[in-house]
Amino acid sequence: MMSTTMAKAQTSRKWYVLDATDVPLGRLAVKAAVLLRGKHKPDFTPNVDCGDHVIVVNAAKAVLTGNKLRNKKYYHHTGWIGNMKVVSASDMMKNNPEKAMTLAIKGMLPDTVLGRTQLRRLRVYAGADHSHAAQKPEVSPF
Repeated sequence: MMSTTMAKAQTSRKWYVLDATDVPLGRLAVKAAVLLRGKHKPDFTPNVDCGDHVIVVNAAKAVLTGNKLRNKKYYHHTGWIGNMKVVSASDMMKNNPEKAMTLAIKGMLPDTVLGRTQLRRLRVYAGADHSHAAQKPEVSPF
């Protein structure tokens, strides 16, 4: 009988850069979520935070396929009665592409303390410049 190995909490994490230029928003979000969770590692354990840091650059150049730019809406509620806010995907990509990318990745992480911790290791930039050169980020493995 084989025993299952359980990973310990990891101390060293790698840094990866993902370029969103001409890539569908959801496809890039999947890759970022896999890296943040650590599912690309052979010792992945669902209840242990073994993911890496992810830097997404050129978020403003990500693509929404189909009619999503026209039809997709982002909703949030302020907490006050009748204050449901609606922003279209075209406005979101024009004014705040970092938030659109972050929301797509956040939806692919677990809704737990673990998922919120993993989301803190995500950095999204609208342009090509980022301030994490000292961490020596690598290009994504896939």
